[in-house]
Amino acid sequence: MLFLNKLLPIFALPLGLSVMLIVVGLLFKRRWLIWAAVVLLYVPSLPFIGNRLLGWLETRHAAVPVAQAGPADAVVVLGGIFGPPVTAGYLANISESGERLEAGIQLTQSSRAPWLVFTGAKIPWEGRDVIEGEDSRRAAVARGVPAGKILVTREIGNTADEARAVAELMQARGWKRIILVTTGWHMPRAARLFRHAGVDFTPFPVDFRIDPHRPLTLLDFLPNAGALANTETALRECYGMAFYALTGR
Repeated sequence: MLFLNKLLPIFALPLGLSVMLIVVGLLFKRRWLIWAAVVLLYVPSLPFIGNRLLGWLETRHAAVPVAQAGPADAVVVLGGIFGPPVTAGYLANISESGERLEAGIQLTQSSRAPWLVFTGAKIPWEGRDVIEGEDSRRAAVARGVPAGKILVTREIGNTADEARAVAELMQARGWKRIILVTTGWHMPRAARLFRHAGVDFTPFPVDFRIDPHRPLTLLDFLPNAGALANTETALRECYGMAFYALTGR
């Protein structure tokens, strides 16, 4: 199910759909399908499109000053912080979502909550020997967070698992409220899942990538790979929220 959850959306995203249209167009000699694939790939590759889609998600929850977050029983940082695993002794590969880790450490060191919680993300095909939360724990301890104040949830595979695991931890420890840390564009979907799991939380989005006040330029209408990535990221999040709405989640 985890594999299907990650795989199926690919065929509903511009790149996957374009490839399928090209293959079908070549097989059945339908030139119009190939041109449709070109248009389908060109439009989502425009910064004018990709930046606005991702920016729309980021504006659902505004950034919060550290001093105004909490107080709460714990700071919960969602996974996706690290890239490919490395051999012991080498520097860790921090992904684009590394600000989640930084936010968790700063919130804890600012006494916004007494506990810091990392989720036990472990995707089978990533080749990890340990859950990602253990890497996060080591990084936080190295930055001065007491090891005795850090918890790692059970192993999880996606955001829905994270919500359930955190709800279980809160019930076991009698916690009432957490500060939820994740990337800005991911917060709308994460918030929906955590509310569904019965978790009371203060959203603390980080890693905002789009400046909503930047004026348009010619470059916004020239395609690039980064804009296509933004479009596909935004669409994937929207597909997830639509799925939850249709299934009552």
